[in-house]
Amino acid sequence: MANPSERLHHPISTKELERRWAAVRKAMEERKIDVLLMQNNNDFMGGYVKYFTDLPATHGYPQTVIFPKDDSVTVIIQSRFGEDQQLPPQGNWLRRGVKRVLGAPYFSSAYYTLAYDAELAVKALEPYARATIGLVGRGTLPVSLIDHLRSGRLSNSEFVDATDMVDQIKVIKSEEEIQRIRRTAAVQDGALEAAMKAVAPGKREIEVAAVAEHFVLDHGGEQGLFMCSSHAAGEPTYWGNRHVQNRTLREGDMFTLLVESNGPGGFYTEISRACVLGKAPLELRDNFTILLEARKFTLNLLKPGASCKDIWDSYNGFLRKQGKPEEERLYCHGQGYDLVERPLVRLDEPMPIRANMNITCHPTYVADGWFHTICDNFLIAEHGVAERLHKYPEKIVEIG
Repeated sequence: MANPSERLHHPISTKELERRWAAVRKAMEERKIDVLLMQNNNDFMGGYVKYFTDLPATHGYPQTVIFPKDDSVTVIIQSRFGEDQQLPPQGNWLRRGVKRVLGAPYFSSAYYTLAYDAELAVKALEPYARATIGLVGRGTLPVSLIDHLRSGRLSNSEFVDATDMVDQIKVIKSEEEIQRIRRTAAVQDGALEAAMKAVAPGKREIEVAAVAEHFVLDHGGEQGLFMCSSHAAGEPTYWGNRHVQNRTLREGDMFTLLVESNGPGGFYTEISRACVLGKAPLELRDNFTILLEARKFTLNLLKPGASCKDIWDSYNGFLRKQGKPEEERLYCHGQGYDLVERPLVRLDEPMPIRANMNITCHPTYVADGWFHTICDNFLIAEHGVAERLHKYPEKIVEIG
């Protein structure tokens, strides 16, 4: 019989998991937090569950993790009625560091089942009825769960927001994590190259995006967004998801692909390039030069200790001087187990830039009748940007 662990898709090492647990428990001790509670239901913006367990939450099924300061983990999953697995303190091949798995058939689309999940959380948290419970990722913890905890047997507990505490640890990548991130970037380089070779008049956008997705899945990725857009001169449009990828490519079109996928081990990077079905016009080439200058301007500012607001303000000042539209959303941010991870380089981010962050930078705007963008990931070192993690050429591809 095959070893059960062979079923795991590029697991992180137990040593790395133990490093994370120790760092978080040290922070919990300093802040007098007894236990952490988190829940995710997808592996695009569900990095907390993955970070603590090396198992992703997927396809909308909520997965809850209860992480004590001085005990093994309890996990709550969508399962059968009465699920209650008692594991050794160190866990097993699938659930390392987990002592107990509780489950019930609850679904966010069936409101009357939400109490099942919440009651299991109460059951797991009973030893902490008068303790301090840290909530991690309040944006992914449902109101139904928190209301149930605060109004029942845990009403005498103190609930605090522990998200930033965990974020400060999670955003700094270990050497093992950096190696996984490099693998993701390499896979995306290959996916982009394969997709560009598939571009041709008569192809639909979704057919080209599917080439990139197949490459990622075939080379160790598990999940991703494959966004694209195409347009003729004077008809610019931003990337779109699958639902709006039915347009057929024509001679003279510009086609842009954004690959936002994870790779072997679950870490995200993202890359975007454009191609022209024919020769790139002068307006497109001139704006691409400005994109590269804008990105270089930002990369020179990405130094440990730098303020994200200051970088944002300086970048928009650069765009104004170039006569280009200012950024109003997000053009530079961290990545890890989350597609978008802190810090967000913009006016409202309190976290500064730090060494060993994985940062993606994607200046993007519409001007002169075209959609303009470029995207790659960069590793931050003590002195600033250490390397561009993607190796795909920084150019507009001309097809034909």
